[in-house]
Amino acid sequence: MSLRVYNTLHGRKEEFVPLNEGCVKMYVCGPTVYDTSHIGHARSVVVFDTVFRWLRHLGFKVTYVRNFTDVDDKIIRKSNETGESCSAITQKYIDEFHEEMDALNVLRPDVEPRATDHIDHIIAFISKLIDLGKAYHVDGGDVYFSIDSFKEYGKLSGRNPEDMVAGARIKVDEKKRNPLDFTLWKPAKPGEPFWESPWGKGRPGWHIECSAMSYEYLGESFDIHGGGKDLIFPHHENEIAQSEAASGRQFVKYWIHNGFVDINNEKMSKSLGNFTMIKEVLAQYSPEVIRMFLLSNHYRSPIDYSEDSMREICMGLDRIYAFLERVDKTVAQNAAFDPASSCSGSLWNDFADAMNDDFNSAKALACVFDSVKKGNRILDEISGDNPDTDALETLASIRHDIKSISQILGIFLLDPQEYFRDKKEKGITKMEIDPSEIEDLIRQRAEARKNRDFSRADQIRDQLKSSNIILEDGPDGTTWHFE
Repeated sequence: MSLRVYNTLHGRKEEFVPLNEGCVKMYVCGPTVYDTSHIGHARSVVVFDTVFRWLRHLGFKVTYVRNFTDVDDKIIRKSNETGESCSAITQKYIDEFHEEMDALNVLRPDVEPRATDHIDHIIAFISKLIDLGKAYHVDGGDVYFSIDSFKEYGKLSGRNPEDMVAGARIKVDEKKRNPLDFTLWKPAKPGEPFWESPWGKGRPGWHIECSAMSYEYLGESFDIHGGGKDLIFPHHENEIAQSEAASGRQFVKYWIHNGFVDINNEKMSKSLGNFTMIKEVLAQYSPEVIRMFLLSNHYRSPIDYSEDSMREICMGLDRIYAFLERVDKTVAQNAAFDPASSCSGSLWNDFADAMNDDFNSAKALACVFDSVKKGNRILDEISGDNPDTDALETLASIRHDIKSISQILGIFLLDPQEYFRDKKEKGITKMEIDPSEIEDLIRQRAEARKNRDFSRADQIRDQLKSSNIILEDGPDGTTWHFE
């Protein structure tokens, strides 16, 4: 099955055929670094990290660019409020962003350009638009792009400029020829950072940054441009207008946009006070839990962050690691069987079909859970010292496929024993529980069962479960872990 991608530009899935055979050029809009990143930022980054990984797996040579917007009204406002320089503020949040994305096992892009390092490129781009009659300079130092000069304006978002003007709640700016014309360059106010330009001291508008930087690293036309759905209009619409006006060529072939993260079924909003920062989520959950949550819905669909949804993800990840642990023990007990000889099976084929269907990570994860369920049934049926070789081969194949899938989804990368040990240690710290007390209760329960006092044994089990501690009885005794 060949890769098919949903293209926002045409509103449908299309076969993915890059502009140059064997090579993919991809640009994704990164954060404006004026504050700590939230869970919505993490979704976009993890989604496109997974896209990047899958494209590379398919054998494409991928050039991946993700930018930082490091000059902006919000950054300047924060600088004025704190007394810190803009550069100090942006560096602080870039470092923090990298630390959090590294924790989430996100691969670094090939290039991470910053707007302030590309002012010369931005000025050259604006100058070209003015020379072509696509942009204009007005008294005071502002430069605007003329949307009337680009007849296809609105083709990405499906908006009609005439309707937008008629229904616009836009403060009329007498300097603009059209109310929808957007800023390419703005004059600096006193105390703001600025750069010299043909139009006076100033700084770039937001939209022009990405066009100039993508042109610098990927050329006039490239394969994939990504970002959140909130960027479709006006940001990406304006990128198309200025880029195609400058080059006369198609800017991007495939536009990919991820859905939003809601918080307890409400849109994340500062007015609601429900912005959830990545650092807060990392303090509560393991990085693999967070990453699995962010991939648990199709990337174009919204996803809801709540305690219930995260608990469900934790339980799901536990099931997968518990299965891997069982398989490892079973294979270890059968020395004559060589798991290294196992190869890809039906799980990998189903996973690949899901990923080739518009990077459907939700369906891909469902394939993993189906195989784990199948594998656990096989494990339950295995008995005696000489289990069926076909059963062992099936188990080893599922294990092999999960390990291959881990390299794409960035999950299931840990040794199962390490995973459960880490989870237990975090749970002990978080809940301030003394492990010796748990072990003492387990001994009391074992004694009660030995004396056929099942009521007392059940009472101890329920007491521990009320603290989210789950007991598992096995041939080697009773073990425990956090739910």
